[in-house]
Order: sequence, then structure tokens, then C-alpha cells
Amino acid sequence: MKHTKNRKLLLYITVGAIFLLVFLRFGLFFLKSEGFSGLSVGIPLLLFGVVIFAFCTSGFLAAWVYEDCGKRGDDPILWAIVVLVATPLIGWMIYFLRRPEIKRDCPACGHQISLRAKYCEECGTHMENKEDDTIMVKQETHHLKWIIGGVISMALMLVCLTGFIVTVAAGNNINTNAASNERVWNTGVIGMDSNSFIDGVWKLKFGSASEGFIKEQNMKIQDVDTQMLHADISCKTVPDGATLVLWLVQGDTARSVDVTDLSEPLEYPLDEFENGKIHVRLQINGVKDTSSEIYIQ
Repeated sequence: MKHTKNRKLLLYITVGAIFLLVFLRFGLFFLKSEGFSGLSVGIPLLLFGVVIFAFCTSGFLAAWVYEDCGKRGDDPILWAIVVLVATPLIGWMIYFLRRPEIKRDCPACGHQISLRAKYCEECGTHMENKEDDTIMVKQETHHLKWIIGGVISMALMLVCLTGFIVTVAAGNNINTNAASNERVWNTGVIGMDSNSFIDGVWKLKFGSASEGFIKEQNMKIQDVDTQMLHADISCKTVPDGATLVLWLVQGDTARSVDVTDLSEPLEYPLDEFENGKIHVRLQINGVKDTSSEIYIQ
């Protein structure tokens, strides 16, 4: 009994740790993204709902697997963790492919043997099997509360996922305005990119990106009268009509510069702005194989 309680405690601790990691991940993302600025509140809530209900689905189904393993003499902790880690669908598939049959104790030695066994494989005792008790074992679903909880959680997860996809596809609740003082969010992709910001120098290299994709880095102006923004940018592949636009945004002030074909490094004065944080953005409109180095000095 004590061993069973310890196993259940370990399972509860594992589930709690997973939920804690999810909350921490969202918390760190919240801080890094400045409180989801630039998104309507519905998008992060729907995404959070997808993650939470997905873990609830895994948790409920893992609990059912835990109970089922206990009936079959298998390791319940191991299989519950497999379902939690491998997602419900894959975890259940693995479990049912591996699921052992229900066994009984040998009346002579206590060794667990198949209900259909005629002899104990441990001590050789002959088993008096009755067909009604063994071969025609009544099959029934146990611990329905876990399955019902899993089904409800999965349904809620699909509702949140559908709402998230529809909201993102509509694009009305996502800030994509390069001149906005709020964070700009992208629904597209950028490929073969490397991005770093070390000692005030922003280095960005990329192979290609979705049309209008915006990469952003916040910088700080110490002295608007003496400092300038320096940008050394090279676009190796520029299809017809493609551009790369540099944006400087601070409050209601937004300035843009076409940096597609710079013959020499750009030096841009900052006297239109104020000391403090400024959004520095690159709006990618079709250019490829680009490298840039931007800093304020």
C-alpha cells in the first residue's frame, strides 16, 4: 500500500512539474515580448488554452493508463509518463501495442500467470480453469471518469486551436504595422537566419523571408545630439521590385529608409528622436541572401 502511494505521489509531482514548466515558459515569453504588446488579448489566451487542455488531455489519459497498468501488473508510473511525454495519441498507440493481459496469482506460489494458463510457469501447479471465469472474461471499461475527462479536454483543445487558427488567419488582431510603437508580430517565416545583439551591435543574416516580414531589435539612444545610427547592409539577391526598408520608431515618430542598394554604410542622424528606447526594424520585401550590422554610436 505504501509503495502504491509513493508511486501516485511521484506521478502527481511529475504532472505538476510539467504544468509548472508550461507556466514558466509562457511567463518568460510574456516578459520577453513586453506583455504580448501588438496582439489582441484573445490570441495568447487561445494559445494558452490549447496548451493547457492538451496537457489536461494527456493527464486524464495517463491517469487511465496508470489504473489499467495496475490491474495488469505492469509498471504504471513508466506508462503514465510515456503517455504524458509522447502525447495522448502516440502514447496510447504505444501502450495498446504493448499492453499485457490481465493476470491472476497462482494459489500455490503467488506468481502472476495468465488467466488462460493451465499450469503455473513458476511452480508447475495445475490450474483448474473454468471457461466462464477465464476464457470468457467479461470485458468492461474501468475508470470512465478519466476517459470522459480526456475526451472533454480534447474537445476544448480543438475548439481553442480552431479559434486560434481562424483568428491568426484573419490577421485583424495582430499588429503588422512597421510604423507602430507596439511590437510587430509576423505570421510568416524567415529562413536560414542568424540573429544576435551583443554590446549594442545588431547582426542579422538571412537567406529569405515571407513578403513583408519584419525583424526587430530595441536599441537605446544616449545622446540624440551626438549619436547616429550606423547600418552596414548588403543584399546579394534583389529580384525585380524587391526592397529592404529600415524603420526607426519611437512613440509617434516613425522614419523609414530604403537600404536595398547601399553603396556605403548608412549614417542616420537621430535628432528627431528623444533619448531612450527606440525600435529598429528591417522590413523584408523579397530580398534574399542579406547580411546587416546595425548599431547606435
